Amino acid sequence: MTGTRGYHHGDLRRALLAAAVEAIEESGVTALSLRDLARRAGVSHAAPAHHFGDKAGLLTALAVEGFDLLAARLHGAGGDLLEAGVAYVDFAVGHRAHFEVMFRPELYRVHDAEVRAARERAGAALNSGVAALPARPGADPGQDALAAWSIVHGFATLWLSGALPERVGGDPREAARVVIRRLFW
Repeated sequence: MTGTRGYHHGDLRRALLAAAVEAIEESGVTALSLRDLARRAGVSHAAPAHHFGDKAGLLTALAVEGFDLLAARLHGAGGDLLEAGVAYVDFAVGHRAHFEVMFRPELYRVHDAEVRAARERAGAALNSGVAALPARPGADPGQDALAAWSIVHGFATLWLSGALPERVGGDPREAARVVIRRLFW
């Protein structure tokens, strides 16, 4: 290849992941193809397969990246459950393509060691907010963590699908804050 469509990216793997995010945001994950990613990145059609093997390999890498981004966002909440919940929703809105892939395990290699480790890092970050809650008689931290995740994930999914009523407003962070406060307060 010559000219502007040359193969020499500084980081082709990164360029292909960025192209995948762009494609998923435009057309959804089911329309994603390695051939389209190659075209978007300006490389040969064989380049994505060289880096990821197949579409599942690409989506596995995207899921790992997403779980790591989510873990970083949740850690930034400093162990505060409300802020962790808001950070979760903010991540979903800001990284829609990652979010769409991460929670559809049929799309990628769910048992991949990197996926499991990244998913565990994200889970541990969310659980740290639950662990910081004041002790309550009969509280079950595992059930509390499941409730927290269910609420923030459900809210994020409803927000992204446009299913929430207009009265929740136009700011996902503030709308999530109102909902999440009901979790334990």
